[in-house]
Amino acid sequence: MTLSFDSEGARQVERVYSTPDIVHQRAEVLALLAPRPGERILDVGSGPGFLLEALAAAVGPEGAVHGIDPSPAMNALAARRAGALPAVSLALGSAESLPYPDADLDAVVSTQVYEYVPDIPHAFAELRRVVRPGGRVLLLDTDWDSVVWHVADRARHARVMAAWEEHLVHPHLPATWARHLTDAGFGITAQVAVPILNPRLDEDTYSALIARTIAAYVVDRHGLTTDDAEAWLADVRGGDYFFSMNRFCVLAVPV
Repeated sequence: MTLSFDSEGARQVERVYSTPDIVHQRAEVLALLAPRPGERILDVGSGPGFLLEALAAAVGPEGAVHGIDPSPAMNALAARRAGALPAVSLALGSAESLPYPDADLDAVVSTQVYEYVPDIPHAFAELRRVVRPGGRVLLLDTDWDSVVWHVADRARHARVMAAWEEHLVHPHLPATWARHLTDAGFGITAQVAVPILNPRLDEDTYSALIARTIAAYVVDRHGLTTDDAEAWLADVRGGDYFFSMNRFCVLAVPV
């Protein structure tokens, strides 16, 4: 069962996206995408709208930035953050059915979305359909095998992380997305790792916030109880704190 976002869940995501870790990630994504004035850009799974806001500044008043997200709560946050900007428009929808004409867009960007999408071949075919010749697509997702978290109880940690992966459809998507993109008619021009490193416990970090989300999610999965989840959370937050994880970007162009 993947995560769904009501108003409270959307606010939690907004909090995570405000951390220095994700601010840095967003800067890396923007540098690789290199949006230009006047471009038409789509953000698939635009969430609370931070990237929309940055893209609107880059494309300027002659450009257009479209945000699409399946969550009304996310779109409400995005509307408050970026909806008043003249370049920005918002729509409800999914990655598997993009409500845009063929070859309509200069670029599509998507962060932490396609690992939740069941039909990757169809979704990537949709990307190929809406991007114009000479355009580009930039995706960012996580391979959850890349997580390093210092814990004392390794067996319990393995059970928690296995249970957490149930919120995803493709917890290791970056390892195979080049093949899927090639099959959809793209050529790969770059692949880049974007690490998150938290070598100390700080509440204003990705790992401190996501740990609480994980602990809440895994209860009653893989035989884990509330006590197990709370003990795991105390374990990761105690002792010699250390967390790292790799996210991966792929830049592709129609061929």
